Amino acid sequence: MSRAPDTWILTADCPSMLGTVDAVTRFLFEQGCYVTEHHSFDDRLSGRFFIRVEFRQPEAFDEHAFRAGLSERSETFGMIFELTAPNYRPKVVIMVSKADHCLNDLLYRQRINQLSMDVVAVVSNHPDLEPLAGWHGIPYYHFPLDPNDKPAQEAKVWQVIEESGAELVILARYMQVLSPDLCRKLDGKAINIHHSLLPGFKGAKPYHQAYNKGVKLVGATAHYINNDLDEGPIIAQGVEVVDHSHYPEDLIAKGRDIEGLTLARAVGYHIERRVFLNANRTVVL
Repeated sequence: MSRAPDTWILTADCPSMLGTVDAVTRFLFEQGCYVTEHHSFDDRLSGRFFIRVEFRQPEAFDEHAFRAGLSERSETFGMIFELTAPNYRPKVVIMVSKADHCLNDLLYRQRINQLSMDVVAVVSNHPDLEPLAGWHGIPYYHFPLDPNDKPAQEAKVWQVIEESGAELVILARYMQVLSPDLCRKLDGKAINIHHSLLPGFKGAKPYHQAYNKGVKLVGATAHYINNDLDEGPIIAQGVEVVDHSHYPEDLIAKGRDIEGLTLARAVGYHIERRVFLNANRTVVL
């Protein structure tokens, strides 16, 4: 599931009511737009409708007129829509600590254009991964963390995000808890990745704890950040079966692989406008 480079993306949501699909698809037909992909979902519990459509424009296409016409059509439904142009590439800031597997994976996928994004900065509380960012020609900002003055470090991080024009922040194994203030600023615009083990193991060496309990599943969860640690709206999850033959180092290696893949999948969903926030849950179309 990947976006064609020549298509527009139309996403919208509104209260559930009769005629919502028709309001969008009929308007596209009337404008001479060819639909290449269409997904919708009506949440009967929240009473909200979500729709995502990819389409090719006709030769004579006036984006301003299109937006004005759709605004008028959707007003009856209380519909909020977003239109994304072809070849859209959001600016992204990646935050890391010392682990390099997720950063390396994301930069590789950007380089081969599997993830259509432009990483404009890498920010870290450690200097370790500067050579990796430098090899890709990406500015690297090392902001050491003073436990007695965390707001000062986060102010520098926020300055990079603002000045770079980043639309998305990816916490690629950034091993620090963000403050409530920074979480608020990044609401719906920052994705985190962490391991998922059943049962859950918190604290140091979670994979060693998992080994001692004989776990049979290891996984990872990618989610939007919020002020509840590791409990933001989930975008994607990955899991693999393990058994008694997997030692702690094997579990760690599998965890790295799943984290990289799951994070990349979540980032892809976000930049392709497939994720809708629905209270504390997500709808992924």
